[in-house]
Amino acid sequence: MKKIQMVDLKGQYEGIKEQVNTSIAEVLDSSAFINGPHVHSFQKELEDYLGVKHVIPCANGTDALQICMMGLGLEPGDEVITADFTFAATVEVIALLNLTPVLVDVEPDTFNIDPKAIEKAITPKTKAIVPVHLFGQCANMDAIMELAEKHNLFVIEDNAQAIGATHTFQNGKKQKAGTIGHVASTSFFPSKNLGCYGDGGAIFTNDDDLAHTIRGIVNHGMYTRYHHDVVGVNSRLDSIQAGVLRAKLPNLDSYNKKRREAAKKYSKAFEGQPNIVVPKILQEGPEGHVFHQYTLCILNEKRDNLVQHLNDNGVPCGVYYPIPLHLQKAYTDERYDEADFPVTNQLIKEVISLPMHTELDDEQIEFITNLIIDFINN
Repeated sequence: MKKIQMVDLKGQYEGIKEQVNTSIAEVLDSSAFINGPHVHSFQKELEDYLGVKHVIPCANGTDALQICMMGLGLEPGDEVITADFTFAATVEVIALLNLTPVLVDVEPDTFNIDPKAIEKAITPKTKAIVPVHLFGQCANMDAIMELAEKHNLFVIEDNAQAIGATHTFQNGKKQKAGTIGHVASTSFFPSKNLGCYGDGGAIFTNDDDLAHTIRGIVNHGMYTRYHHDVVGVNSRLDSIQAGVLRAKLPNLDSYNKKRREAAKKYSKAFEGQPNIVVPKILQEGPEGHVFHQYTLCILNEKRDNLVQHLNDNGVPCGVYYPIPLHLQKAYTDERYDEADFPVTNQLIKEVISLPMHTELDDEQIEFITNLIIDFINN
């Protein structure tokens, strides 16, 4: 059996080596390292894939989130509601802009932000909701968009983990994750479903005016060289990374299909195990869940020992996330009541994410699942 990896980027590279190497060579030959032809082509190709009017590439996913908020004109003191159970970048940018983060609990079966908790947290100061499409599946966008319309709020989708996923609305309409709210961000960190070979990110919107504003922000606030019309940042996707992403984008649906197939095999192996809760797929279909992570809940208080057992046997795993944001030193606030986070406070004790990537094979999955089942039942 080949070595098990949390993410096998080298194995994936072998399948697209010629395309990647050709793209990189073209950038080197042209010396157009910033805003070169590959960046513009990737932008258009991703717009076509997502069915969105505007894709604005940038330097990384965290910048993308921050720039979304800057583009919307949010002001210091404005409240922004987001999930307590997610990576810190989501709340980090809220704090950096002197906005007021409002953390709320998540749903126990999807790990995504709970619309009921959102509604409870809305005040006259609330200006935006940031749903995180965690682990590869969309948050409840029907309910979130209804709340946003009712209370006149912006929706900023954090789509760092769910590119390629599709949300099917109650009326049957389908939209790609990241194209539903007013604006969205994504990350092209190497381990993402669509990842480059360094840092990279992008912003999506169907709003022409907002797109224009954001294009200035990512480039020092300039629309014309040396004319700074808005306060901006320096956040651009370099051409080599765009070339890598162009090589990968045509394969994204097949990559996600492989992830779903691996997830199905994992879940099948864990059937009948009362102390193992497999990921719930809310919307069945080819893109309902793209499994950026395959995350179990271990119910018999053996999670931490299981992590050690897997590592001792050469199986990498992750705990995403071990500490809720409301308990992180940087984001503690007397406004928060522990009674408002029962789901998050339980999940941090139970979740474990298994190896998930396009190169997983049946032998590896069988080894991993047998190792877990034997440990949990002994």
